[in-house]
Formats: sequence, C-alpha cells, structure tokens
Amino acid sequence: MDATGARIELTDLDAVRVYGLPMRNRFRGITVRQGVLLRGPAGWGEFCPFDDYGDAESVPWLATALEACAGDWPEPVRDSVPVNCTVPVVTPEKAHEIAAGSGCATAKVKVAESGRPPGEDVERVAAVRDALGPGGAVRVDANAAWDVDTAVARIRELDRAAGGLEYVEQPCPSVDELAAVRRRVEVRIAADESIRRAEDPMRVAVAGAADVAVIKVSPLGGVRRALRVAEASGLPCVVSSAVESSVGLAAQLALAGALPELPFACGLGTITLLEGDVVADSLVPSGGRLPVPRRPPEPTPALVAAATPPADVQRRWLDRLRRVHALLPAG
Repeated sequence: MDATGARIELTDLDAVRVYGLPMRNRFRGITVRQGVLLRGPAGWGEFCPFDDYGDAESVPWLATALEACAGDWPEPVRDSVPVNCTVPVVTPEKAHEIAAGSGCATAKVKVAESGRPPGEDVERVAAVRDALGPGGAVRVDANAAWDVDTAVARIRELDRAAGGLEYVEQPCPSVDELAAVRRRVEVRIAADESIRRAEDPMRVAVAGAADVAVIKVSPLGGVRRALRVAEASGLPCVVSSAVESSVGLAAQLALAGALPELPFACGLGTITLLEGDVVADSLVPSGGRLPVPRRPPEPTPALVAAATPPADVQRRWLDRLRRVHALLPAG
C-alpha cells in the first residue's frame, strides 16, 4: 500500500529480484538468507519473511516492502543511531573476536540453542564481557526457548557471567510466562516475539510482562505502523532487524531515526552476519553507529546478479509473493 493507503499492484513494480545471501554462521536454523527485492514508484523495498511465517503472517512483511516502494517514511529526528553487535552461537574465542572487533559498546549474545549445553552460553557471555570490558553492555536473546523455572535459573547464571546483563530478550514464549519471569528476576525483560507475532502487540505492556519492547518493522507492517506500536507500548524501545539486506535494513533504521526517544543501542548491526550484500555501500556500523537513511539504498546490479539463487528457489519466492499479495487489504 502506498502513502495514500492505495494498494500497489505487482504490475506497478518496475523490478522484482529474488536474492540469496549466505550467512556467516547458522542463524534461526538457516544458512542462507533469502528474499525478494521490489522496485516501485519511489524506490526499493524488501520482502523476506522467514520460512516459518505462513502467508497470512507474511502480509505485514509485504506491506513494509511496498511502503518503502511508495516513499512513505516519517521524518527522522536524529541522523544516526547506536547499534549492538550480534554474537551468534559460536565458541567463546569466536564470540570474543566478534565483540572486540565490532567497534560497538553493546553486544547481543544468542543463547539457548536447542541441543547445546547451558554451560556454553555461560562461557560465551563471559567471553563477550571480557571483550567489551566493564563499561560495555551485554544483552542476551533466548528466542522463547525456556519455561519459567528454566528461564529464572539461566538468567541468574548468565547475569553472573556477564557481571550484570542489560536485559534478557524473550526468555519464554507467552506473555504470561514473561510476566512470571519478570516478577522473579532483577534483570530487565525485553519482549520480541510477543510483540511482532501477536494479534495485540500492546498486551505485553498491559500485562506487566516486559521492561523493554523490541520493535521490528517488517513483521509489524511498515515504519509508520511500527512507530505507532512503539509509542503506544509505553515502554522503552529497541529497534531490531530481521537480518535483511541493506535494502530492508534501511526501513528499520528509518524507524530508529523517527522514535522520539532511543535509550538503548539498536539491534541493527546485522549486515555483518551475511556473506555479502546486494548494495555496494553496505549499512555496516562505524564506531558503533549507523546513519539514518531517507530512502532505501539502490541495489547494485552485479551484486544482485551474484546473489541470484537457482531457478527453483526463485519460483518458490515469486509464488509466495503472489500468494501473499493476494491477501493484502483492498485499500
């Protein structure tokens, strides 16, 4: 949908390009990040819902891409935003290397991967603390992997290993479980999935389930809608990416640039998780910060060509795009 709320048809798009970019490390169970780049009346957007999103759940992701194609972003109130580095499930040595070389003062450490012993998480977090020093901020993300009792025990262990955690992101699946954990630990609780995959994103704040709201533009249907959700939540917000290319990442930065207040570093330094990009001037942090773009960057034809996946993958994504587009509201 464009700035007036009118529906953008696929025939209105000037270009549709499927991409596949290898991940440096396995992330959310994937080794290649895939999606579709769309060029519309005002520029480029990116449609890249993860495979576990059904067609109906993917509608907001397409709305986000079409909003970018229509040029409908709010005016920013800042020129750049602080970002964290992201530390995947890697060895302590690699975690130390990532954090120390990032230039960021904040690190988000992935924990609670299925089949991995909890001791590995403790060692990884301790290594990141060592890399950042006592003045850095360490946060962890469990991606809703724990039950309440496990979350309480693990959070206390990881808080000790970190010498103090900034917050724990989505330790449990449900809002009620988050609220229960929050009552039992001293560490801040941040909600991610409980906002972006909820029918009512505001319920987290009403239930007293979180201290911080993690806001992702793509699953919420665009920069303007995500801004409304962030402001209505009544919670301090962290803008985080869905590991898009620089085209899609620009929308997340547009939100971070438009928020009235930004008390925490944002989870937007994620281009470094990919082996390459579709844009020559990638949105890679410098000095722990990223600029706020006014428009998505222009893809580089040679890089798009190099990232083009096999024909069967292209067909699957184009079919998905058509199915999801058919579910868009009429406008």
